Amino acid sequence: MRKIYVTADIYMILGLLSGLYYREFTKLNDFTGDTQLSVVHTHILALGMLFFLIVLALEKLFTLTAGKLFTAFFWVYNAGLALTVGLMIVRGSMTVLGHQPGAALDGISGLGHITITLGLIFFFINLGKCVHAQEKASSSEAHDVRR
Repeated sequence: MRKIYVTADIYMILGLLSGLYYREFTKLNDFTGDTQLSVVHTHILALGMLFFLIVLALEKLFTLTAGKLFTAFFWVYNAGLALTVGLMIVRGSMTVLGHQPGAALDGISGLGHITITLGLIFFFINLGKCVHAQEKASSSEAHDVRR
């Protein structure tokens, strides 16, 4: 449980810092247009902090970390989120500095999204198995009580 809490905490800090970076970097460069930097902090806070707070609550209910796919979910999801957010920061910073990001950045960003999706697939398979195991255990306990 502590690892999940610490992960949510780290994403909270990164989300707040990315908002600060957006504000100060655009102000420093007198930039007033649209940039992906404006949504980085919300992506980190929602897909990082809030998501892992929900995972923490589900861990308490279903012991997700006991599932075989939890470790795969954890590392794949975090890698995908890091790649996606990192490229959003690169792309947004290039826009503020007046550079045109190339197609390679879009392709790598797509890999980040695919990796997040794979992590979510691992998460939901693991969650489904943990929910099923708990339902089975609860049903068995109820059956034993009736005897």
